[in-house]
Amino acid sequence: MTRKRRTREHVIADLSVNFVERQVLLCGYTVEHPRHDYGYDLSLTTYDANGEPEDGEVRIQVKATDTLRLLKGGTTFPWKVARSDLARWIYDPLPVILVVYDARADKACWFYIQRYFQTLPGFNLFAAGKTVTVHVPTANVLDVGAIQQFARFRDAVGNQRRGIRHDL
Repeated sequence: MTRKRRTREHVIADLSVNFVERQVLLCGYTVEHPRHDYGYDLSLTTYDANGEPEDGEVRIQVKATDTLRLLKGGTTFPWKVARSDLARWIYDPLPVILVVYDARADKACWFYIQRYFQTLPGFNLFAAGKTVTVHVPTANVLDVGAIQQFARFRDAVGNQRRGIRHDL
C-alpha cells in the first residue's frame, strides 16, 4: 500500500503563503487563513498607528510555481485563472489580489484582479472559456511596499462605500 506523500507542489504552496505572511508581518499587519478555501487563501487586516484594526480587508489568493515563464521582453508572465474564481473575485467589493510565487527565485509578483478586468473594454466573463490568461507584471514585486499599497487599494474602495445606509 502506498502512503500519501508530501510533494514538491505542497512544499512550494506552503512556501508561497509563508512568503506573503512575512511581508504582511513586516508591516505590522496580520493575515487570517479562511477555514474553507472558496477562492481566497488569506485575508489581510491592517492596523493604524495606535495598533487599532482598520476597516475592511484585502483578499489574497496565492499560487506557486517552479517554472515561471516570462513573456518576450521579460516584463510580464502569463497565468491562467479559472473562470469560476474570476466569477467570485471580479464582483467582490473588497480588493482581490492574486499573488504568484516563483519558488526557484524566492520572489512573488502580484496582480489586482478587479482593477485589471474593469479596464478591459468589452470583457465578458460569461463568454470566456474555462480559464482566462492574465499577464502579471514582473514589476509588481510583492514586498512591504506592495502590502502597504494593498491597504491603499482597500481604503480607496472603502471611501466609495461611505454612502451605504443600513437604516432602510
